[in-house]
Amino acid sequence: MTIAIVGAGMGGLALARVLHVNGIESVVYERDAARDARRQGGMLDIHSGQRALREAGLLEKFLTIARGEGQDMRLLEPDGTLLLREDTPDDAPLLRPEIDRTDLRALFLDALPAETVRWGHAFDHAEDGVVHFAGGGSARYDLLVGADGANSRVRGLLTDARPAHLGQNAVELAISDIDARYPDLAAMVGRGNYWVFGEGKSLSAQRNGDGCVRIGISFYNTGEEWFETTGIPFDNPPAARARLMELLTGWDPEITRLIEVSDDTVVPRTLAALPVGLRWPSNPKATLVGDAAHLMPPVGEGANMAMLDGAVLGAALAAHPDDFGTAVAEYEKEMFERTEAAARMSADMQQLLMSPDASRRLLEFFQPR
Repeated sequence: MTIAIVGAGMGGLALARVLHVNGIESVVYERDAARDARRQGGMLDIHSGQRALREAGLLEKFLTIARGEGQDMRLLEPDGTLLLREDTPDDAPLLRPEIDRTDLRALFLDALPAETVRWGHAFDHAEDGVVHFAGGGSARYDLLVGADGANSRVRGLLTDARPAHLGQNAVELAISDIDARYPDLAAMVGRGNYWVFGEGKSLSAQRNGDGCVRIGISFYNTGEEWFETTGIPFDNPPAARARLMELLTGWDPEITRLIEVSDDTVVPRTLAALPVGLRWPSNPKATLVGDAAHLMPPVGEGANMAMLDGAVLGAALAAHPDDFGTAVAEYEKEMFERTEAAARMSADMQQLLMSPDASRRLLEFFQPR
């Protein structure tokens, strides 16, 4: 029977790999034209997802490329006051190592037969056991798995639920080759995560394994139309950087210099989440994994939950290869309970980040009890 997976993200690839390990082949349909068609984003903090990597037979390889030093953390206030600094010892266990999203995706892709992923296949709709692609073409399936992210189109086959705005809008920037170009800023950011919170705003800087530092500037308690009124000219990167620095007036100049010297890629992001505890009636022909099923605030759980989804569903299908209905129901029962707990925790952390005294509350959260 044919298992069709829509989306070559972490959840979809974990599912395909666990199925492959169990002697079951699947087909992954991905809208990107090729595996290197676009950047895959920044670093991922992999903790509970290590279980999925173990079941996929990839944990040892993961541990050789994961960045233990990515667990380092610095927490500051806007005036430059350092509240917390954690430097990871070289012999520390890899409990929450960081890895470039591109490297983790490549780990899964390289462990699958080349023909598993069909690039350049954008999902349009599905009906009567046939998936149809944008621009033409179709393929039959016995089980359709939506691994197509926050704006999933497969989700509509199972539920009318849609993501709701979180009251947070963000801007992404990056500084490439920071060690050679700006060694002072590289030293300031450190080897892992650098966070500044205050006045309903935050700036995060994250060291990536490719020598780049990715920067996120968030504005909390803002509406869905905030970008239309705030005057950030995204089509003019120098002017956009200048406007972002205006919005952080009063912040330590060394912190805002991260914005001043960033590259010319300035990307707006509106953040949304699905309802906590979302469920739908089980359907033997279709299910969801990852953000398609349980989009959460971005506080470090999404990729881990997606990989676990793929591993759990893959194991259920291996246990019931001739009964997709039983496998899907078994998977969804576990997934609903597990991800509801993660979503509630993520929602609580999101509320903490949006609070006026976020920096102090984070200090209390991270300090050893």
